[in-house]
This record gives sequence, structure tokens and C-alpha cells, in this order.
Amino acid sequence: MISTNRKKTLIMALYAGEIMLKNGAETYRVEDTIIRLCKSRNYQYVEPYVTPTGIFVSVDTKGESQDEIVTYIKRIKSRRINLNKVAEVNNFSRNFVESNMDLKEAMTMLKDIDKLKSFSKHIDAFLGGGVASGFFALLFGGDMPAFLGAFIIGSIISYILTYLNSMEFPPFLSNICGGAVAAGLAILISYVTPLINITLDVDKVITGSIMVMVPGVAITNAVRDSIAGDLVAGLARAVEAIIIATSIAVGVGFILTLWQIMLGGSLS
Repeated sequence: MISTNRKKTLIMALYAGEIMLKNGAETYRVEDTIIRLCKSRNYQYVEPYVTPTGIFVSVDTKGESQDEIVTYIKRIKSRRINLNKVAEVNNFSRNFVESNMDLKEAMTMLKDIDKLKSFSKHIDAFLGGGVASGFFALLFGGDMPAFLGAFIIGSIISYILTYLNSMEFPPFLSNICGGAVAAGLAILISYVTPLINITLDVDKVITGSIMVMVPGVAITNAVRDSIAGDLVAGLARAVEAIIIATSIAVGVGFILTLWQIMLGGSLS
């Protein structure tokens, strides 16, 4: 019975760490949460090792028998950004540590957190994509037509990325598609706007539109993990950010090159 409870506690802590890691939490935060959850149930030895793609945890009660050592490994295959779930797991962790919460109740709460839905795809596309892209276009020196163009394209890109992610499309190819769509639509709009006596800064529109894909959280976590001493996790996140940025550049560059070669277009 003791062994069963020990395994259930570890599985519960591992599940909490999995939710956090899959939704954008830093490595040290995941490790700290697992340690606190396990030690609150009288484990003297808790040793988690977390990378962006996996969680390894061993616990022991410092007894003489090797049967008291329990180790679990969890592979993380997909990651997204949902800091609301990270915050919810943080709150759950505090409540669990400060109370005598039953393990069954704890697992139920974690499953509810894991099933939490984010905003609808329409709100994500309008606020997260369109509005953000539009204001980034203004930030980089664009005018009101650039704001409107980036708003429209950013919304469309958000819809496309949401669909591709639901289809489990490879992230590298998804970002290439996003960059290509941003450049292609910006060029298309630039040929339409002169008909209504409006000049569009294609470069400002493209720059604003692709900002919704820029891996800001990955870069931040890479720096924070490296500062905290998690060099493997920090390097992995930095490489991930570089790959994402490169894929966006490939998509945009491919369309701009075709535009220049086939139609003689220019950003100047």
C-alpha cells in the first residue's frame, strides 16, 4: 500500500510538471514544483531532471530496501504557450503542499486544469494576431494603412497556424507557411491599395505580421534557464528559437525572391 501511494504521488507530481512544461513554463519552475509536491508527502530524496522534451524523476524514502526507489520518465512531444495553465498548476501546488489533499482529488484537479480551454480561435486571431500585428507595424514606423494591412494578415496567419497545429503539422513547416502567407498577402494588398489612392509599405506590413510568430517566450526561457544553471535546457530552447526564426525568414524570403524575379518587385 505504501509503495502504491508512493507511485501515485510521483505520477501526480510528474503530471503537474508535464502540464507546466507543455504550456511554456521554465525548466527550474517545473523542477521546483515536482520537488515541493513530493517532499510535502515526506519524501526525503527527490531528484527531477527536466529538459524541454522530457522529465526524469526519482524519489526515495531513504530506507534500506532498493524497492523504495521509484523512477519515472515522461516524454514531452509537443509544446505550446498557455501561461494560464502554468499559473493554475502553481496555485494547485500551493494548495496541495499546505493541505492534506487526497491524491485522487489532486489528479482530478490536474486533469481539469489540463482540459482548460483557451480563448476561442476567433478571439485569438483578432486580439492575439490582428491587433498585435497592427500595433507592431505602427511600432516599426508604419502608418494607418500599414496597421490595417498587418491587422488583416496577422488575423489570417493566426487562423492558419491554429489549424496547422490542430493537424499536428511540424512547427518548422508551419512557420514557413506563416512567413510565406505574410509576404504573399502583403504583396497582394500592395497591388490593390493604389486603386483607392493608398500607398502601402510592404516591409512594415510584413514585419508587423510575422511578429505573432516570433518565439519571444522561447528566447526568454532560454535566457532564464541558462542563468539558473540549466545549460542543457537553455541551449535547447535557444536552438528552438533560432529554428523558428529561421523558418519564418525562409518563408518570407522565398516569396519576396519570387516577387522580385517574376514581377520585378522591390521593398524600396
